[in-house]
Amino acid sequence: MSEALMMSEISQTWTDRLNEAIALAKDIKTHPEAKAKFAMLEEDLTGEHPEMLALLMLLWKECIAAQRSSAFWKEMSEAEKALADGAMAATIQSKQNYMRLVQEM
Repeated sequence: MSEALMMSEISQTWTDRLNEAIALAKDIKTHPEAKAKFAMLEEDLTGEHPEMLALLMLLWKECIAAQRSSAFWKEMSEAEKALADGAMAATIQSKQNYMRLVQEM
C-alpha cells in the first residue's frame, strides 16, 4: 500500500473520529462521551502531528464553549418566556377581574 493512500486512510479515520466527537458535543448531556472520543484522537495525534494537535485542541475548546454558551442562552430564553407567559396570564386575569368589577357596579 502506498504511503499516500495509507495517510489518506489514517486522515479519514481522524476525520471520522472528529466528526463523531463534534456530533456528541452538540448535546451537553453527551459531552463526556465527546471528550472521550476527542481524547482518542488526541492520543493518535500527540506524537505524529503536534502542531495540528495544538490547533485542533484550540478549536475543540472553542466548540465546547460555544455549545455550552448556546445551551445556557437557550435555557435563559426559555425561563424568560415562562416569566413573560406568567406575566401575560396575570395581566389578562387582572383585566378580567376589573371587567367583572365594573359590570357589578
